[in-house]
Amino acid sequence: MKPHLHARVTQKKYGGQIEDYMPIHEFIDSSKIAVPDVRHRAMLHSAWGCYLVERVFGTLITNSDGKKVSTRDIAEEHIIQDLGFIPTMEDWLKTMPIEGWMSGTQKRRMAITFNHDED
Repeated sequence: MKPHLHARVTQKKYGGQIEDYMPIHEFIDSSKIAVPDVRHRAMLHSAWGCYLVERVFGTLITNSDGKKVSTRDIAEEHIIQDLGFIPTMEDWLKTMPIEGWMSGTQKRRMAITFNHDED
């Protein structure tokens, strides 16, 4: 679902305006910018993503009706609407092959020089 559709569902449940919830739903789906297919969900559609939503937006927001709403609840409902459950990061990563570059063993060495102008 697109962020505005998630926001509409949230608005029907908690009141307020759709705009009250758009920043959270846009954040959860923001990984589409980097990966424009369903794999983008691996980044924030997880229990870790719910934690990040709380860190970014706080544990509660106050909607335009003055009602306090849990940001974790909003995030969890978004993920359940998309996936049917809330996966862990392990769920997303367990089938990902481990490549040599991931451990940093193949990193290139580069010389770092500093130019200091002496007065």
